[in-house]
Amino acid sequence: MKIALDAMGGDSAPESPIAGAVRAAREFEDVGIVLVGLKDVIEEKLSGYPSRPPNISIAHASETIGMDESPANAVRKKRDSSINVGLDLLKQGEVQAFISAGNTGAAVAASTLKVGLLPGVERPGIAIQLPGVKGDTTLIDVGANINPKPMHLLQYALMGDAYCRYVLGRANPKVGLLNVGEEEGKGTEFIKETYDLLQTGKFNFIGNVEGHDIFSGEVDVIVCDGFAGNVALKTAESLAHAISTLLKRALSKSVITRIGAFLAHDAFAQLRAEIDYAERGGAPLLGINGISIIAHGASTGKAIKNAIRVARESVRSELNRHLVEAVAAYEQQTKPAQP
Repeated sequence: MKIALDAMGGDSAPESPIAGAVRAAREFEDVGIVLVGLKDVIEEKLSGYPSRPPNISIAHASETIGMDESPANAVRKKRDSSINVGLDLLKQGEVQAFISAGNTGAAVAASTLKVGLLPGVERPGIAIQLPGVKGDTTLIDVGANINPKPMHLLQYALMGDAYCRYVLGRANPKVGLLNVGEEEGKGTEFIKETYDLLQTGKFNFIGNVEGHDIFSGEVDVIVCDGFAGNVALKTAESLAHAISTLLKRALSKSVITRIGAFLAHDAFAQLRAEIDYAERGGAPLLGINGISIIAHGASTGKAIKNAIRVARESVRSELNRHLVEAVAAYEQQTKPAQP
């Protein structure tokens, strides 16, 4: 198995992608990692490691897409960018997965245009794992499609259900629709139509769920449009940072609180690990005809290593085959009977 990694993508590229690649190459010896980007720069950074793992190689890309560039224009104009070159490798079958912590819009656009969609899938969706009180919840979509149709959300539900079953190992995932209330009939016409459509799917649809359910751990998959999902994701990230800052401030106010913080050090360390996005790695872009993982722009080496783990698990579990089967089964189920 080979996985291409955008070495030039992310807030701290190429240091963090390369650090993550080295960690992953040592841990996952069955995976060949192809670092995509400026060859001379990558070689220089790799030379700083005592021993270069033999399962790391380099694919040269002369251009880089910046985080603030227009995704569509950059993908079209910078054909030799690390994102385009990496996805060309995926399209050609030279690698089985691609990962980028760079410009999310560019990664989504290039994945869709170059690799294409799975049979039957109308729009891809980014599925991210968020920590909860009773376990992680998969939120889909968090930014790939901000103006979807109800059918797109139905397909997100089908794909999210399959992802939870075959990659995360959950036998009968609970699927909910993000709404402003739990009662049937709540929300906009778009949400009401989506609700009716989700009831026709052969998965465990539990109805409407609210924002607080995202972190309860009671729901395995929460479906929403990319606009609402992205707002929820960015709010969660901001809240986690704010809580950490406020807690540190409160615990440093007196000698007693500092002693308490010292005694509770292990508990705080465990809490940080549970809410750390780096533990979850990256978010799969479900629906494209290949494995494409969207990593956080601020990904550390640890986060990149775990993004490679997610890609590896997705390939090994034959995720896309299960996604195609789920969408095809629904289409067959709703196909009009022949006279």
